[in-house]
Amino acid sequence: MSWQERIETDRLVLRSFRLEDAADVAHLAGDREIAANTLNVPHPYEESAAVEWIAMHTAWAAAGECFVFAVERRDEPGLIGAIALDVTREHQRAELGYWIGRPFWNRGYATEAARAVVRFGFEDLGVHRIAANHFSANGASGSVLLKAGFTYEGCLRGCALKWGRHEDLHYYSVLATDGDEGSPDAVS
Repeated sequence: MSWQERIETDRLVLRSFRLEDAADVAHLAGDREIAANTLNVPHPYEESAAVEWIAMHTAWAAAGECFVFAVERRDEPGLIGAIALDVTREHQRAELGYWIGRPFWNRGYATEAARAVVRFGFEDLGVHRIAANHFSANGASGSVLLKAGFTYEGCLRGCALKWGRHEDLHYYSVLATDGDEGSPDAVS
């Protein structure tokens, strides 16, 4: 298994987080709408919490447990989001999670980043299955996953508790063996 600290796509650079990204993480991920649509992002998001989160990335990657990338635009550096693979080695699977700051929505950045990280999971980490999920209210995330080559698997009703409310989770996956039809490169 290798840890790539940098992946480049046509429009994006996915790189390791740096401690100096903490203020941007707190600002972008701390947006109430971002936090409301993610399972583990708090609101408000304090910069000190972002520093703690970023400080854990190297240990997670060294243990082969989680690979977290900062998302930047190639032509205009500066954090626009985050994307990660949480790996379960014994089952050769991973779970994809991501957020893109609200000022950068509806530009295809999440789909482009997801395709790159799925490729990283299959080619560099050797996982067989990558799954992802979203709350019912976040249909845009489902569109991202479908465009990135995932297949919708179904809904787990009332599966997550977010801010005192039970939320449905919609699940998707992509397999290394899906072939051309299901590969992240097959969807334009």
